[in-house]
Amino acid sequence: MSSPSRTGPDRCPGTLRVHAAADGGLARVRLPGGTLSGAQAGALADASRDLGDGHLELTSRANVQIRGLRDGVEGELSERLHDAGLLPSFTHERVRNILASVLSGRDGGFADVRPLVNELDAELCADPELAGLPGRFLFALDDGRGDVIAQGADVALYGIEGGFALVLAGRDSGRRASPAGAVALMVEAARAFLRVRDGEWRLNELDDLGALGMGGDAERVAVPETVRRVPVGVLPQSDGRAAVSGLVPFGRLGPDALGELRACGEIIVTPWRGLVIPDLTDVPDFHGLVTAPSSGWEGLTSCAGRPGCAKSLTDVRADAARVREAGAADGGPPVHWAGCERRCGRPADRHVAVVATPGGYEVRLGDEVRARSHDLTATAAAVATTRRST
Repeated sequence: MSSPSRTGPDRCPGTLRVHAAADGGLARVRLPGGTLSGAQAGALADASRDLGDGHLELTSRANVQIRGLRDGVEGELSERLHDAGLLPSFTHERVRNILASVLSGRDGGFADVRPLVNELDAELCADPELAGLPGRFLFALDDGRGDVIAQGADVALYGIEGGFALVLAGRDSGRRASPAGAVALMVEAARAFLRVRDGEWRLNELDDLGALGMGGDAERVAVPETVRRVPVGVLPQSDGRAAVSGLVPFGRLGPDALGELRACGEIIVTPWRGLVIPDLTDVPDFHGLVTAPSSGWEGLTSCAGRPGCAKSLTDVRADAARVREAGAADGGPPVHWAGCERRCGRPADRHVAVVATPGGYEVRLGDEVRARSHDLTATAAAVATTRRST
């Protein structure tokens, strides 16, 4: 591991620190565990309609973004979110980055991590020291099914028989915790990072994780490196009810979809930019959710691209949609389209990257460039060939 050169503070956006994008202000609303109520979804929809562009974006950390915000609306936005219970802390709002197993407590896993999400969120917000965590620092609570442990969290718990393994920057630390002591162990690790960091934003940027003093003697477990995404469709729950799991094309929810979500009891945003609607006795169709496995949308993501991002070289969403229609998005590892070298929003695990450059699109697998082309048809063929080869 090596430390990058950090010359300034982390400027990760939040609701109080709005990012100035090409299409207006961008606010990121943290959703610990990815959960929100139908009423909260309605509050977000109203805020986006009244103050922004009328849409919500889902992020790769199971948060939501409001884009196209007008100048001067930050105060009204924060008031609305606070009233809806989506902004419980003005000092800690950017550090509430918590992923959790999507179906925990409803089907499978070693333990129900939902109470731990609430406990961790409360502990983070109650500790003034932890307000100093960078906005990119990420926690994860995986109940053992492996759906979020490979998402690149800094501090994570991985469910095992009888408790949890503490995983730091993707590696089992050897420390173990019971459910009762699990959150305290995560907070201890976060505080240790603050003590030893020297400008770093993430644990994997430290030269020596041993400096944290968080190692243990337990036999190491294998930590999954590939994300085990929840499948799309109707999923049975252990209590006899059902959950609907759907993809949201490019993670963008429009007014019609948002209107339907108001009536839901609970909504779970997934780290792969989809939604799960749990605890259903009747299973309706949800506007804007793709629930067919053969749709071609599974594993297909992109950054905002043009016109929303000034750094993007092209409209990557439009190009990715055209390639999907050609069938190049079927089968194989995820594909992420990016308008520049930053590759914002890319999946945490192995994927095919389609990156816009001044010389056209490059199709990459890891650090290897598989193809370069100005022609979208040739790019589509290269994507398909690269996916089939893995």
